[in-house]
Amino acid sequence: MGQNEITRIFLMIITTFLFVAILIPFIKKIAIHVGALDIPNKRKVHSKPMPRLGGLAIFLGFLFGYMLFGEPSSTMNSILIGSFIIVLTGAIDDIKPLKASVKFAAQLMAAIVVTCYGKLLIQDITAFGFYLDLGIFAYPITIFFILGCLNCINLIDGLDGLAAGISSIYFATIGIIAIIMGKTGLDFVLTFIMLGSVLGFLVHNFYPASIFAGDSGSLFMGFMIAVIALLGFKSVTLTSLIIPLLILAIPILDTVFAIIRRLLKGEKISKPDKSHLHHQLLNKNFSHRTTVLIIYAIDILFAAASIIYALHDQKLG
Repeated sequence: MGQNEITRIFLMIITTFLFVAILIPFIKKIAIHVGALDIPNKRKVHSKPMPRLGGLAIFLGFLFGYMLFGEPSSTMNSILIGSFIIVLTGAIDDIKPLKASVKFAAQLMAAIVVTCYGKLLIQDITAFGFYLDLGIFAYPITIFFILGCLNCINLIDGLDGLAAGISSIYFATIGIIAIIMGKTGLDFVLTFIMLGSVLGFLVHNFYPASIFAGDSGSLFMGFMIAVIALLGFKSVTLTSLIIPLLILAIPILDTVFAIIRRLLKGEKISKPDKSHLHHQLLNKNFSHRTTVLIIYAIDILFAAASIIYALHDQKLG
């Protein structure tokens, strides 16, 4: 990778970082004005009302970065439409909570736009010498993957800086792998635009946070994680399947255990509880900051493993 690409990476990160970091104070005022506040309750960790439209700043940073560094295409159009649906729904929910069914319908609509219009599909899988063409099943499998990523990040967004930090680790890891692989396509651009935007938000969101991502943020970060993974898939080799799963191991496992836990209790899987990984660490008397840093450290180990794996198999995508 040449000097020009390295300079471009730096510019994508620093430009979006500064844009979002500077924008956040204005978003806070908007959130307070429209009543987009996270009110404390027995399930919440924070003790005072918090503005929660941080996802709007991340989305605007993403749009700003795309205007500067991206190129138009039908695939990008589908991503823009899908992300707009996600952020709009999340922002409305941040102001006045929506029914779970309404939020799911919006998530499904965004996933359908990306798969049917953008043609971002998991179409075939190659592993251990076997080849499987998914055919018509590519659509529901891809939609399920997108919905899974959306809700993994949404469910783990329970402590200051947790969801944004995990998302940042994901984007940074995918970015490093893209550099190793010499990739400079749409996934490369979106990865570094999102990394800068999320880090700019994290400046204000790390403990003690002055703003939350809200559903607009956690769902948008999850959506972009899915999109970037799909852009890197093209055809799914064992490597391209394992890497995003490794990086997202903590939110994936936390979500799986949450679903199992709620099913065993006979509760709706969408019902919030206080038994997530971060809650368990807090129960062990770790501080808020230490709990987040522990989860970061574990996630970085998984990310490092994925980079080592990629180095040994440069057949990604």
